[in-house]
Amino acid sequence: MSASPSSSASSSASSEDRPRKRRPYAPRVPIEQRREQLLDAALAVIVNEGYDRVSIDAIAKRAEVARSVVYGAYENLDALLSALLDRQQARAFERLLQTIPDLHGPRDPAAFVSEAVRRMSAMLREDPDTWRLILLPPGNMPTVVRDRIEADRERFRLRVEAWISLALADRSGPTPGPQLDAQVLAHALVACAEHFGRLALTDPGRFDPSRLIGQLQVILGAVLPRMR
Repeated sequence: MSASPSSSASSSASSEDRPRKRRPYAPRVPIEQRREQLLDAALAVIVNEGYDRVSIDAIAKRAEVARSVVYGAYENLDALLSALLDRQQARAFERLLQTIPDLHGPRDPAAFVSEAVRRMSAMLREDPDTWRLILLPPGNMPTVVRDRIEADRERFRLRVEAWISLALADRSGPTPGPQLDAQVLAHALVACAEHFGRLALTDPGRFDPSRLIGQLQVILGAVLPRMR
């Protein structure tokens, strides 16, 4: 038995009235701005869901754009993630270097720790996602990412060591007995900074920067001799 004309018309009308799922609409923006948006989206996916969940679909969903928009900005997922790694590495290392005083300027340990803690506190507040990847890395972090983070960590340690070496060379008076080791002190200071950085991300407000500055000044004042 065939359907009546009125029944067919009703079925057709209800089908046309049914709302269609719209594809994400992405307004046209300059390509560099679009790439930054997609890198931000990829970073958010990694921080919140881990490397295993990052994909073109996940990035497009986070950025609220269609897959074609992602492919219009990056050839593939590898290219996008490589660009993300380059960007975050440059940002993080540049900010880290800003926490170290000028090697050719005054070498006052108290001023060093005060400025370093203030700047590190600021960069953790301003860019927590980048520092979560560095200080609280997910277990599924790719080896290439882990290697690059460790390489930057070592470069930073060497800069701290260079500053300490110059500060020790400026000591006044003879220094009998065991000598301070710039390399050991650099490792200790960087490890301390990373520990409190992790606390700042996981338990903000537990340690006020001024409290840390005060204690570090006391410790360094006892460990490092008075400068000329």
